[in-house]
Amino acid sequence: MNLTFRAVRGAVTAFAASLALASCVSTPEAPIAAPVAALPAEPETLVEVAPPPLDVPPLIAEALAALEAHAGQVRHHDKIAVVDFSLPSREPRFHVVDVATGKIERSWLVAHGSGSDPDGTGTVQRFSNQPGSNASSRGAYVTAETYVGQHGRSQRLVGLDADNDMAFNRAIVIHGADYVDPALIARQGRIGRSQGCFAFEESEVAEVMALLGEGRLIYASTAA
Repeated sequence: MNLTFRAVRGAVTAFAASLALASCVSTPEAPIAAPVAALPAEPETLVEVAPPPLDVPPLIAEALAALEAHAGQVRHHDKIAVVDFSLPSREPRFHVVDVATGKIERSWLVAHGSGSDPDGTGTVQRFSNQPGSNASSRGAYVTAETYVGQHGRSQRLVGLDADNDMAFNRAIVIHGADYVDPALIARQGRIGRSQGCFAFEESEVAEVMALLGEGRLIYASTAA
């Protein structure tokens, strides 16, 4: 594909009006295909992805391999986010990882979709890419632009794999939510659930979006 970063960002911006009030909405009124190659690296800024560091946890190794596989669609290769959905929601499981070292730099609580945990156990039971499933999807995402919607400032995501390529149409985004609250863990042993979005504490989500910016990889799965 001969798409530039500016062309893809323009396409996402043009679509923003129809999603301005949508966040974690599983069935938008008029589904529109997400950009095939979101936020690709411009030729003058393309940086080769270094070989994965030795002795990193298997899930981080998977994420680094995904970065290499999708290198042409990911603008920045200095850090990635890894989401370990094998952990319960009461534990910090959204990690920002330094690519050069494979080390975790920062971690947060993050919600999973109610369709992935219909009984409210606090753990992911299944994944789905289907509209209306309200489930989390596994796979590699690239961060797109931020916008203001029903959950305040949020950030769009584009799925890069067959398991999550409906993420843009499903409005699977990063946003803050009052149901992601450590106080809930003390009362019920888990945080609340989203409709498939990566939902964070309202006091933390701005930092998450600032660290990731546009054009960085998020890899979500379960540890082996």
